Amino acid sequence: MIKKTSIAFLVILTAFTGTTIREAAFSETAFRGAVLTESGLTEKVHYPLPLISSIIRFFLSPQIAHAKETITCPKTKNQSVKVVEVAKNIYVRKGLNEIFTKENLAAIATISFVIGEKSVAVIDTGGSYCDGARLLRVIRKITDKPISHVINTHTHPDHIFGNAAFEKEGAVFVGHKNLKRAMVDRGKIYLENLTRIMGKDQLVGTKVIPPSLLISKTKTIDLGNKKLELRAFGTAHTDHDLTVFDPELKIIWTGDLLFHEHTPVVDGSLLGWLKEMKELSKIPAKFVIPGHGGPLLKWPKALKPQQDYLEKLTADLRKIIEEGGTMLEAQKRAAVSERKKWKLFEEFNARNASTSFAELEWE
Repeated sequence: MIKKTSIAFLVILTAFTGTTIREAAFSETAFRGAVLTESGLTEKVHYPLPLISSIIRFFLSPQIAHAKETITCPKTKNQSVKVVEVAKNIYVRKGLNEIFTKENLAAIATISFVIGEKSVAVIDTGGSYCDGARLLRVIRKITDKPISHVINTHTHPDHIFGNAAFEKEGAVFVGHKNLKRAMVDRGKIYLENLTRIMGKDQLVGTKVIPPSLLISKTKTIDLGNKKLELRAFGTAHTDHDLTVFDPELKIIWTGDLLFHEHTPVVDGSLLGWLKEMKELSKIPAKFVIPGHGGPLLKWPKALKPQQDYLEKLTADLRKIIEEGGTMLEAQKRAAVSERKKWKLFEEFNARNASTSFAELEWE
């Protein structure tokens, strides 16, 4: 909690200097001890006295109530969170093209946030509490607006396990109608597996935060002169894929319905994914922020490499099955001509072949 002396100092500072409350409180090192250690106090605004109502609202806001982290994240070689503003008030952190490791804190998904006039929406939160906490710190360096929505595009751990860092922000957690069920079914085993791979220290604070707002078809949310259209898709990458579309800037967030650079991962239905990609391509976007890679690509041009891969995987599997081949043969032969086009191919292509072999064997 913020010390009373710090609060008193801030009240006096804002009242007699005319400094905005926002500037006084949101410098990176604000409230360390009894006084501010960095000013950043440039803009002068003459507030009428008394300021009591403004001060009460300010100190009851979740951003300030939880400004000081209570969880200590480990230091690793990869500490930076490089966030770029790809369009006005739209920020993206491109994920690393890596598997989960102790060093990367599971920061392997491309995650984003959008700032409206009234609030902020976060689109996927990263692969661990510490990954999400780093993103939250970046957001707070840019804006003090409340985070009204945390949108999860699907349940894979690299997209949802940063949720816990936003739990005390007062946001509504949003997902596909099937997302809550998927989190219940998979969340515990995901966390156990990641803990085994990365260690407890790297996953400190990480837990499953399910959605409270479920999308069955479409829904529009408004951040204040910034509308985002949410759409639930049928079984494709998973059975609970959700997209986000900015109709003003014509930007779509696909989650893992679109992979860039990183080998696509089939966890739902290969045939379903090809089908849903046709529906996806109809969204009138000009740019896309994918679930991996990016940060900003041309739309629908960005769909073609993934479509080529999935179609090649389908064709090769059908041929192997027709020839009486086994799943082991499929792992070795299917889509191997695509190897040089994708990163992490060895890690995921054989798995895709196994998953999809079982699907196509009975089509």
